[in-house]
Amino acid sequence: MKFDTNFLIWTREPASFTISDEKIEIITRPNTDLWQRTYYGFQNDNAPVLQTETEEKFFSFTVRTDFESKKRFDQCGVVMYLDSENWLKASIEYENGVFSHLGSVVTNCGYSDWATAEIPASVNSMWYRLSRRESDYLIECSDDGKIFRQMRVCHLQKGGGKIRFGIYACSPGDSSFRATFTHMKMGECEWKAWEG
Repeated sequence: MKFDTNFLIWTREPASFTISDEKIEIITRPNTDLWQRTYYGFQNDNAPVLQTETEEKFFSFTVRTDFESKKRFDQCGVVMYLDSENWLKASIEYENGVFSHLGSVVTNCGYSDWATAEIPASVNSMWYRLSRRESDYLIECSDDGKIFRQMRVCHLQKGGGKIRFGIYACSPGDSSFRATFTHMKMGECEWKAWEG
């Protein structure tokens, strides 16, 4: 099933962007981020988010990201943003010239968590797959778009009804970079029911 870019809606626009059927490019603004409270205490809710809306209870959304981030905390990836206190995201967050963080954040009722793994800083492309089973979600990543690895299984307390999901890119520090999103596809849920 093709992902229709004609129905995408911005929650905050980036510095500049281009949208076509095959590719979306975002250039980030400095000092933009998504985070709520936990550990750091601060609340950042100004990252550009581009999403579509659905009531479909079972689906998978896949996207490839390519990026030129070179400053600490630069990030881009997949997102499901419901409101400032209820959302999830997965991305590569640049740390330094040696490693980056491949991770995900889930925010329920105003508190974020962050699960990460260190990967080489030379990685500048990643595929993500977000799958929904009612109010439960699976986030996966892939180097080649064929073999996906589980990053996280989570529950969104407000994620059981109509939702919005899509892509985001931001630069929490004093920086800006270009993020490119391609191979966007929404289709049958690849996350099969548990058979225990």
